[in-house]
Amino acid sequence: MRPLDPRLLSQVRAARSYVALTAALGVASAALVVVQAFAIAHALGPVVVATSPGGDGVVDQAQTARWLAVLAGAAVGRAAVAWAQERFGRRAAALVVADLREQVVAHAVELGPRPPAGAAPSDVATLTTRGLSDLEPYLVRFLPQLLLTALVTPATVLVVLGLDWVPALIAVVTLPLVPFFMWLIGTMTAGTSERRLAAVERLGSQVLDLVAGLPTLRAFGREIGPGARVRALGESSRRATLGTLRVAFLSGAVLELLTTLCVAIIAVGVGLRLVEGGIELVPAIAVLVLAPEIFLPLRRVGSEFHASTDGLAATRRAFAVLDLPVPPRTGAPVAPVADGELVLDDVSVRAPGREVEAPAHLSARIPLGTGARGGGRVVALRGPSGAGKSTLVLLLLGLLRPDAGRVAIRTGDTAPSDLADSPAWWDRVAWVPQRPAVGPGTVHDVVTDGVDVPLAALDAAAATTGLDAVLADLPAGWDTPVGLGGAGLSVGQRQRVALTRALVGTADRPVVVLDEPTAHLDARGEQVVLDTVRAWRDAGRTVVVVAHRASLLALADQVVDVEARTAVGS
Repeated sequence: MRPLDPRLLSQVRAARSYVALTAALGVASAALVVVQAFAIAHALGPVVVATSPGGDGVVDQAQTARWLAVLAGAAVGRAAVAWAQERFGRRAAALVVADLREQVVAHAVELGPRPPAGAAPSDVATLTTRGLSDLEPYLVRFLPQLLLTALVTPATVLVVLGLDWVPALIAVVTLPLVPFFMWLIGTMTAGTSERRLAAVERLGSQVLDLVAGLPTLRAFGREIGPGARVRALGESSRRATLGTLRVAFLSGAVLELLTTLCVAIIAVGVGLRLVEGGIELVPAIAVLVLAPEIFLPLRRVGSEFHASTDGLAATRRAFAVLDLPVPPRTGAPVAPVADGELVLDDVSVRAPGREVEAPAHLSARIPLGTGARGGGRVVALRGPSGAGKSTLVLLLLGLLRPDAGRVAIRTGDTAPSDLADSPAWWDRVAWVPQRPAVGPGTVHDVVTDGVDVPLAALDAAAATTGLDAVLADLPAGWDTPVGLGGAGLSVGQRQRVALTRALVGTADRPVVVLDEPTAHLDARGEQVVLDTVRAWRDAGRTVVVVAHRASLLALADQVVDVEARTAVGS
């Protein structure tokens, strides 16, 4: 197990600065350790010699006071270095975690709405919250001790060698035993942290799915059923966490015993040679003070071993997501869509986890509106549940590439341009999903989305979508605060807010895509959607709508039937 992933230094700038600062503080700590040992030896040695039997009893108080002042300065310096390591370590760890979280989330967005295994939204959510939080103890506690081991331990051994070669030889012989036992423990417990993180991700994904679907479960009286599954996942997470703690206690106990024995061997050897006259008192005291400092960084590395395994497991998961290839996008410009058409040529998409293509071998030509008033069109996507209508919406949005066939736009005599290779297409499309994303802010902020819209236009759009009736019931009208995810609004009210936003906030976008807009609405809400779709068509816009109800199908100028088939070769 590598104690430091080099990709963390190459891809996260804050990590490089943090390692450089920690190395500088490590050099300062090594120097202060040596100064402290010599100060103790020179302050204590003459006193012991002078007060021992046969001594003259005369102590140079001025010299002793100077060494005590040096000792006090070294102690204060070590405290300042420890304070700086903790303070700047936590600050740098927060920057590193934030940087890595931003990279993972941005890359997950680039992977698209159907990412490969390991990069599902629920997995990424758990990784960027609970998972990457394990990096903080790794960076604050384990990594500094690792660098101190690389700097303080060799420097201390060299100083001891200058004082007496025998304890230096003992230290050189016994030091390799510590990393050997660390490697042995790591080998025996390999995969513990990965299993714990995987259990936490499974639990997080299950809870996120349960929370998202709780209204539906409650509507059908099934909200109690998933409890057993959540309890089983929680138990799995508990066992994995206890396994990690066992590793921590085991490694700490073994390394504590081993380093204590090594220090004891050095101390006994120095004591015997001191009695025999093989070493002077002042160097002997210095060696005895330095001996624990040789092994102290290694002991602390062992005590923080679990922090390293958890942090490195989270780092590997993060870089596994970052290493996933992003579908290529050429950025080719999209021609104006007025009087153009969308071309679906034998389009098929393999449904994840099923031996089914949904949609399967779909071919269609969808003429687009003219952009002039009265020149709009309504296109309905019809098919049974599971046929791939929502997948087709992702294809038409340019968010997904088909497994077979082609989805393109053609205007005039120009060659068709693939939507999946044209991010500029997104600027021409407004999307209202089944469950609209409503951010925090006032109703006015959510609807306008930062666009300066006259109040008269807002009121007219609200009257079309039925939002005016909602505003009449809200305590502050347009200024009523809305929580994250539309908290404070019902499902139907959120739908009206989303329709109004699409009506006024994206008025410059000629294509509107609706994914089952009437799925959770009553008759009154359905009529609001119908009126809004007519308003878009009258304005010259193209409306593509996933439709189940006859009212929406009757409004359509074109109906595209979507079906699923068993994948060939299954």
